[in-house]
Amino acid sequence: MQRNRNGRLAATNGSPGVVNPRARQRALAIGVVREGEHREDPLAELKELLRTAGVATAGELTQARAEPDPDRYFGRGKLADLKREIAAADANLVACDDELVPRQERNLEQELGVPVIDRTAVILDIFADHAHTAEGKLQVELAQLEYNLARMRGLWSHLERLGAGRMDGGIGTRGPGESQIETDRRLARDRITALRRQLRGVERNRAVMRAERDRAALPSVALAGYTNAGKSTLLNALTGAGVGVGERLFHTLDPTTRAFAHDGRRYLLTDTVGFIRKLPHQLVEAFKATLEETVLADLILHVVDGSEPEEDRADSIAAADATLEEIGAGGTARMLVMNKIDLVDDEERRELSLRHPDAVLVSAETGQGLDELRAKIAASVAQGLTEVELLVPFAAGERLSQLHEVAGDLEREDREDGVFVRARLPAAFADRFSDLAVNGRGGRGRGRVRAGGD
Repeated sequence: MQRNRNGRLAATNGSPGVVNPRARQRALAIGVVREGEHREDPLAELKELLRTAGVATAGELTQARAEPDPDRYFGRGKLADLKREIAAADANLVACDDELVPRQERNLEQELGVPVIDRTAVILDIFADHAHTAEGKLQVELAQLEYNLARMRGLWSHLERLGAGRMDGGIGTRGPGESQIETDRRLARDRITALRRQLRGVERNRAVMRAERDRAALPSVALAGYTNAGKSTLLNALTGAGVGVGERLFHTLDPTTRAFAHDGRRYLLTDTVGFIRKLPHQLVEAFKATLEETVLADLILHVVDGSEPEEDRADSIAAADATLEEIGAGGTARMLVMNKIDLVDDEERRELSLRHPDAVLVSAETGQGLDELRAKIAASVAQGLTEVELLVPFAAGERLSQLHEVAGDLEREDREDGVFVRARLPAAFADRFSDLAVNGRGGRGRGRVRAGGD
């Protein structure tokens, strides 16, 4: 990562990151461990973020306290320890595990004499590096601008220092400085407005594509969960999509939708951006249109890395649940999927089954458990289907084709006046065929419908 002139991080070249004492950027990872937190390695996620961003972790330091110090993040006494650790590790950067307010960042840099970044800056850098589509780039730029807007004052701190040394209190320096700050802020706000307008246009285009899918009335299933849980690999395994996968955080930013079939019925499966503990609010807002694919799904597959230690796994599940609630998907039907079980032994699998009895254990890498997963997806979706009895005229062959497309297997009987069909359809799609509904005697009229499934 390179720092630009206002002290923030610019995009990197996507280096995988190493713990290398000769690396150009060597970060000392720091964090506050709050009361009640008992993770074995509280900075593990921050170090993995740094690795993904191509920054070496030179050392780490934590402080146990109820909340971070509002002025310097660490307490004054701990700052002396931090300075010694920076010197001992030969670090040229400090990376904080929380989002810092501008005051904390500014005070830390003055005290330590090295640049200070927070986890939000690291995540934004990773997103900037991983965004490849036009929409993804717009979303990342919006999040970066909103994050940097409150930090622009640091860009003109040299004018403040110049003015402070003059008897007249900075006449001729302070005014232009403040004017330039306001100019920069105005330009940033204008760009934010333009980006939001462009993203609304992208959102409208996505809504059109979503409407096309809705017309096909195919059940929609979304993959959600912690980043690096194997969602993209699972998408490939279920659909043969062939999307890129990688062992790095936030490898997938843009939603990918593919179809797969089971027992004659087709399903749409969508992979979206992964979640993370303390996901910055700016990213949730910027990627709202993308995450809406999850909100509108008929079923969410909550994918979890089953090979993680139980404590880390619980944190991952909680972080994903919190994000789903934040984006408005808390009430959507959800299925827990424990992935990567090829990396655990038989005893650990039994433990997983006991701790998460409703979960489906799969390995997207080897294919184990995928047949059971498909069957459970079908059973879950079937709960929302409506049973209909229809009489389709021979002249309406295209409507019969639509029924086959949506219902998959269906019962049909050729009669003198048309084709009698008994099928299970999504409720919205069933309404479109209400004009063909029959009663129990086979005549035209209001048909019998039964919601629910086996």
